[in-house]
Amino acid sequence: MAVFRDDPYGAFNFLVSIGGAQGDGGPGTVVGGFAEVSGLGMSVEYAEYRNGNERLSTPRKIPGLTKVPDVTLKRGIVGSTDLFAWLRSVSQGTPDPRAVTITLLNGDGEPVVTWRLRNAQPAAWLGPTLRGKDGALAFEELRLVCEGLEME
Repeated sequence: MAVFRDDPYGAFNFLVSIGGAQGDGGPGTVVGGFAEVSGLGMSVEYAEYRNGNERLSTPRKIPGLTKVPDVTLKRGIVGSTDLFAWLRSVSQGTPDPRAVTITLLNGDGEPVVTWRLRNAQPAAWLGPTLRGKDGALAFEELRLVCEGLEME
């Protein structure tokens, strides 16, 4: 699905879906839009190996474990407790892995790149900083762990 073009896409137009259609309020889905997604990435660890009879004195690099960093989602508080409830359920011993899809949109609202987090589960929830003297918005943050990342 990735669409090539000469100019990079803006990072401000995206959708996040957790376990279902984004924002439909059904079971396993999330109500409200996200303001920020960070931490998308993947890395491969390599083991070094060298035979005793190698002519070169440099080791071979053998791919090992693939790691995906934690992904952080931020959204304004809209009166929905779905993210906190998901973490609370997992903290009480009920694993609840979900498919998480992040879709970057072009200026016309059409998908151009999609990232999928496989078996994502909540690791931490952070509530807003409340201050009566400024007009800042109240944001909540959810940190997710996952078992894999795919991009199309």
